[in-house]
Amino acid sequence: MRTLRAIGELGVAVGLVLLLFYAYLLWGTDSYTEGQQRALQRQLAQVFGQEPGGGSGDGSAHGKTGNQPIKKIKLGRALALLRIPRLGADYKYAVVEGVGPEELRKGPGHYPGTALPGQIGNFVISGHRTTYAAPFKKIDELRRGDEIVVDAADARYTYRVDHKEIVEPTDLAVVDPVPGHPSRRPSKAMITMTTCHPEYSARQRLIVYGVLAKREERA
Repeated sequence: MRTLRAIGELGVAVGLVLLLFYAYLLWGTDSYTEGQQRALQRQLAQVFGQEPGGGSGDGSAHGKTGNQPIKKIKLGRALALLRIPRLGADYKYAVVEGVGPEELRKGPGHYPGTALPGQIGNFVISGHRTTYAAPFKKIDELRRGDEIVVDAADARYTYRVDHKEIVEPTDLAVVDPVPGHPSRRPSKAMITMTTCHPEYSARQRLIVYGVLAKREERA
């Protein structure tokens, strides 16, 4: 009986530890990311200085920059501000440079080497779907034509969702300048958002593609 009781008590203790661990993953990591986001968004507010003016355009902007060209950003630093109206009026995340574990704990990360916001090519960003505030938790709800708004140092860029797909984690073609066509030269500005699929699993990747629809330069 003592042995059975000891095994039972050990099982309860292990279960409690696992419960606390998963609670930390689901909620404790959120507070870390939220703190990082506050600091990153303050950085961006200083960079932006003011809201974009009324100038607008479409994907024919050919990736030109405005009065303040986007400069190379150090890993982990804020690159742009991401907003997706479909996901709520309060949906707002600073995008950091880099997609390593440390960078993605701060928020969505820009895949180094891919296009910068508004540039011709493929602006690729990745984000968590479950932990660390789960910025891409609901991107599966996006529909064709939904807006993806990216505020950068030079301008505000509005992309529109084109399509979605699910791929294997080894499929790196999604980050090509023209996704799936590594030898093709890009002719338009795109955005690609990647996250794990299904939720609570890393078995596959959910990919959302968008095309630049409008550009508003900063005054």
